[in-house]
Amino acid sequence: MVTEKKYSQMTEQELRQAIANLLEQARKASQLGHVNEYAVLERKAIMAQAYLVDPSSIVPGEMYRIEGDPGVFFQVDYLKGRFAWGYRLGGEKFTEALPISMLKPLKEGK
Repeated sequence: MVTEKKYSQMTEQELRQAIANLLEQARKASQLGHVNEYAVLERKAIMAQAYLVDPSSIVPGEMYRIEGDPGVFFQVDYLKGRFAWGYRLGGEKFTEALPISMLKPLKEGK
């Protein structure tokens, strides 16, 4: 039985290789029309990327752009593990958690 390492136990190089493998598998699933498999693999890659982000770079109380969702902003209330908890601006104000790899500072690009 092969046991995989947890993302938290991987080195940066192992994480980058895992992300590349997941994105390649997602690309193949997309080409084959396997929409659900593509979505799962893409989410796994986003979670692996969260382990490459320094949690101290996400500041509670600050607003961030959401990668992959242009024009939508996320107000961070607090961090728990590799997730930022808060709410999206401009809609109903309900609390949700996003992997920290999905958050980009407002000052970066547009």
